[in-house]
Amino acid sequence: MLELSIIGQFIRGHGGKALANPGTGLAYRHGVRRFILLFLVYSLSLTFSALEVRSEGLAPSHNKFCYRTPAGSAGSARIIRHYWRVTVIHPDARIDLRLDPRLRRAATIAEERANARSKAHCWRYVKEALVAAGVIDSYPKTNYASEAGEELVRDYGFRRLPVRDQFAAPIGAVLVFGYGSQCHVVIRTKKGFASDYWTKNRCKYPLVAVYGKFSS
Repeated sequence: MLELSIIGQFIRGHGGKALANPGTGLAYRHGVRRFILLFLVYSLSLTFSALEVRSEGLAPSHNKFCYRTPAGSAGSARIIRHYWRVTVIHPDARIDLRLDPRLRRAATIAEERANARSKAHCWRYVKEALVAAGVIDSYPKTNYASEAGEELVRDYGFRRLPVRDQFAAPIGAVLVFGYGSQCHVVIRTKKGFASDYWTKNRCKYPLVAVYGKFSS
């Protein structure tokens, strides 16, 4: 319908002149044919462009956002129109009566001494809390938090607990995260985790092991 309307307007504007002057009829017919040909080529190019965009997944959508990656491929992501923030609340840590009660005292000491932010001395603060509570009778010699579990088991009678989630660790347990220099160690408190700082959040490093010392 659009094509016919445009052609009609062209004929109404120029057709009268062509009929009044028969000498220009041939030129007029060539002009009309050229106009129609150009219009058809333009319409086909628009059609193929729309198909190409749709095939690449870049067509406008109300459900997804389409984009092109630096590599040139098409990508998309679902559009989130509503968001309700729900706070994740973890239950308080439980007390394991099989563990040495001095571990709970160490957790309290560590929490009382913890800073608001990390001082990059997590293992030092955990060591001092364990010594102050009487859980161990000497100061551990290892430097990295990733070495804490091995030394506690080897020299201080700790055992590895069958716990794989840091929030499931009992109060007073020692949790070791990460490997090498990318590591962290904490003592589980009732509502969080204490070392050189206190937090209630999940550690960014993977949990390696949870340790505890059983009552003798």
